[in-house]
Amino acid sequence: MTEVTQKPRKILIIDDEKVILDLTSIILKNRGYQVFTSQDAMAGLELVEAEQPELVLLDFMMPGMDGLTALREIRRRFPDTYVIMFTGKGNEEIAVELMKAGASDYLLKPFNNQDLAERIENVLHIREIEINNRELLREREHLLAEIEAWNQELEARVQEKTEALQRAQAEIVQAEKLATLGYLSAGMAHEIRNPLNSITLFVQLIKSGPDEPEKLEYIEKILKEIDRIDNILRKLLDASKRPMYEIREVRIDQVIDGILDTFRPQIEVKKVRVERLYHRIPPAIPADAAEIEQIFTNLFLNSLHEMPTNGILGVELDHDDQEITIRVSDTGPGIPVENLPNIFDPFFTTKSSGTGMGLAVVLRIVKTYKGKIEVEKTDETGTTFRIRLPLRSH
Repeated sequence: MTEVTQKPRKILIIDDEKVILDLTSIILKNRGYQVFTSQDAMAGLELVEAEQPELVLLDFMMPGMDGLTALREIRRRFPDTYVIMFTGKGNEEIAVELMKAGASDYLLKPFNNQDLAERIENVLHIREIEINNRELLREREHLLAEIEAWNQELEARVQEKTEALQRAQAEIVQAEKLATLGYLSAGMAHEIRNPLNSITLFVQLIKSGPDEPEKLEYIEKILKEIDRIDNILRKLLDASKRPMYEIREVRIDQVIDGILDTFRPQIEVKKVRVERLYHRIPPAIPADAAEIEQIFTNLFLNSLHEMPTNGILGVELDHDDQEITIRVSDTGPGIPVENLPNIFDPFFTTKSSGTGMGLAVVLRIVKTYKGKIEVEKTDETGTTFRIRLPLRSH
């Protein structure tokens, strides 16, 4: 079995008296220490830096840099090097000053060999314990920092999964709403349209009879209201179930440009600036052009309604290998936080003349193409909707 040879511990003696240096050096070497000597503090500091001794035996009274100044410098620059002071003055004030400056112990000259050896062994033992404690504290701080980092990562992952679960739950609820709406609206449309058709027929017959202008005006109002009810029913059906459709290759950028051109009169009246940012033009996707047009018609209509004069309507378009991303932004007042959970619900509206079907229709169409729509940002500076459509959903 091979024994591990322990390196001898280093001790530096700094004293201007050569006799003390030589005698102390012999004593310590005989006890197995590696000894270095210096007769002045400046040279001693250089040796401390070069050799990194475990212990320095330092004389208090020396020419040039005195022992107290050297002690403070050693403790400041080399905290792992401990110091025992030699002093010829047995003064309590000096002892207190030395200990405050960082001395581990002090010896009165002259000293006996046994006392010196015991003091050295005691200080070296204390040094070993304190250095080990410092190392353990550093390791403890490191471990606490690692645990804190793990906790933060765990919290972030829990938060991420919670948000994902909430989004999934919201999508399930929304899908259930649309399914329920589809079931109800089909029956409602049939039941309401039958009497509406009868009312329309009888009103048309009445209209062909009387010549009184006032009665004709009433009849026109009735027909107008019937048309309004019929329009609401159509929107209800559009939001809940897919009408007749024709799949062909559709370019999203061309659809957007076409809808913006349709809204040109409203845009010019309100002095709205349109900002198109097409990073990359996506390839055509298989879709029903009328459905894709409805998405942007409803979003642009909402934005123009909410924005004051001189607003900005932004359209950003990009894609990667998997999906197309479109952002529609405005500089309106934003959506109130309490309304956000309901904006895609059928009949939810804050407009005095709205039906509340626009965004419900948009959601139904986006989901038809296995896409996603969300409010990416809304505050007092405006609202941004983000739509993601897969490049190939059929």
